[in-house]
Amino acid sequence: INMVLGIDVLGLPKETLPKMFEKYKDSKYENLGGLKEPDFEAINALNPELIIISGRQSDMCDKFSQIAPTILLSIDGSKYMEDLTNNANVLGSIFGKEDIVATKLNEIQSKISELNTLVTSKNLNALTLLVNEGNLSAYGDKSRFGILYNSFGFKNVDETLQDSTHGQQVSFEYVVDKNPNVLFVIDRGVATSGEGAAETVLDNDLIKSTDSYKNENIVYLDAQVWYLVSGGFNSTNSMIAEIENFMSKF
Repeated sequence: INMVLGIDVLGLPKETLPKMFEKYKDSKYENLGGLKEPDFEAINALNPELIIISGRQSDMCDKFSQIAPTILLSIDGSKYMEDLTNNANVLGSIFGKEDIVATKLNEIQSKISELNTLVTSKNLNALTLLVNEGNLSAYGDKSRFGILYNSFGFKNVDETLQDSTHGQQVSFEYVVDKNPNVLFVIDRGVATSGEGAAETVLDNDLIKSTDSYKNENIVYLDAQVWYLVSGGFNSTNSMIAEIENFMSKF
């Protein structure tokens, strides 16, 4: 809201601020707790006119609504661009910024169309892994990272993957068996604490036997962007840029 629409915020959860939000470390922005453990006393003390929450706080919507009018703007990865468009239009309408929203959405959609054309022309299948310490979870086209398949044009190497917020736990042998052209990796440790272990975890002979390793097609995505703050204009542009950068090798 602040970065694109120019609407300042009073406070936000500051416990895990990604790099793109470093300006909010300033003390003029109130720390409202964690993404899943909001500080309701601090929120109430601000006397806000509007509260905006995401899917992580959806089960607390009633509690927020007791303080101020509350809107839930969440993103379903299976229809990422549809939800981004809807959420942006809601904010544009509230703050009288419809023109800016329309321009930004058109820019993003244009970039995605170009990227999709390039990706589909290369006929690439992919697997998306979240690495959480030593555990691997795979995510498909209906998942929180579904934009890779639904908008960017990669083929899901495993269409039987369960639709789950936390992914489907898999093994190194599973990755070898599926042997995707491209392996996308999100390191949860980097997202939540700034310290990750994904590259070490995947540094083994099984992963090294895959085509994605041999062809240098293992892509370590910006975990903070993909895991914490996807669903905005800037984060979506960052996601597009990462994949454009990867595709420039083809």
